[in-house]
Amino acid sequence: MRIALVHMRHAHSGGTERYLNLVSAFLANAGHEVVVVCRTHEEPAHAEVRFEVLRPSSITGAGRMLNFAKAVEAHVATAGYDLVFGLGKTWSHDVIRMGGGCHGTYMDLAHDATLTPIERLFRKGARKHRLALEIEQRALAASTARRGGGRPLVITNSELVKRDVIERHGLGENGVRVIYNGTDTERFHPRHRQETGAALRAALGWSCEEQVLLFLGTGYGRKGLDLVLDAAAECAPQNPGLRVMIVGYDSSSAVFEARARELGIAERCAFLGGRRDAEVCFGAADIYALPTRYDPFANSTLEALASGLPTITTATNGGSELIVEGQSGSILSLRPSREELADRIQYWLQHRDRGAVSARKVAEQHDARFMLQTTLELLESLAP
Repeated sequence: MRIALVHMRHAHSGGTERYLNLVSAFLANAGHEVVVVCRTHEEPAHAEVRFEVLRPSSITGAGRMLNFAKAVEAHVATAGYDLVFGLGKTWSHDVIRMGGGCHGTYMDLAHDATLTPIERLFRKGARKHRLALEIEQRALAASTARRGGGRPLVITNSELVKRDVIERHGLGENGVRVIYNGTDTERFHPRHRQETGAALRAALGWSCEEQVLLFLGTGYGRKGLDLVLDAAAECAPQNPGLRVMIVGYDSSSAVFEARARELGIAERCAFLGGRRDAEVCFGAADIYALPTRYDPFANSTLEALASGLPTITTATNGGSELIVEGQSGSILSLRPSREELADRIQYWLQHRDRGAVSARKVAEQHDARFMLQTTLELLESLAP
């Protein structure tokens, strides 16, 4: 088949961008002609993958999103693709993957936590978010797919998002398929604990006897770092060896560092910023906590499990569907308290070794190769 994969940004970082690279390379290896339709791109993940760059003139972020979607509509109408696979905010496709979930749910559960008081006052990005909701509605409407003029087939990465899409957009069960995210179980592996993970601990001045709680995510407010810091402070008196490693980028990181000082745990915390060696960070940790306010499926959930870390996350993370409570990790309530998270941290500090074995077994069932093969078979079943 001649397949178009559509996403405004092609890169080697970011959840959807990593998925785009994995799928494009896998399809090319399977003998399909793969074209990535995008606005910007980096090096392709496979030598046979080529790019179709659409850069309509735009001034604002909202304008770039809308004008790119319009340009995609015009392009695919005449390009002769056998299948168009949408991964972002466009409406011209046969299949769409809702990797970011429903935008309305993100706005309801998480967006406010990403804003400063001034940004809330001036309703930062209101036009862009309104436009994203409109594009999503159009993307899932009837007659947008060329497979007989019906609705596009929707792929979600969790049952959480499947239920949400069906409820918000009135789709039938047969119109939505769940394909969980996969991970590289060789890159994310418990062996890093004895190798590069131990070296990172040493660089931070932490011994192997100290217990390291890891938080990894970009966008601290959305991902719940405030709750992690509060819970760590709750656990600190009973756990003198507790350390907290914070990895990821946030423009308001100084606010969270100040919060750690207020809580009296600053000397226990290491704010490492954005890094490209997540596997090393997981290797340096004992347990992982991500009390995210909304994630369709946080990739870091599966990466932590593959690294042998008992993982604590919220029910609003689709990745929680892979966790068995008390075996490979814990699932927090919709809006967890600091006491609830502290209780789960305390439990896993005491049962870390048992949880590590179960965590790895879960991840091995969700190696990226299985996800890619399932996706390939689904796309090939839709061939004209």
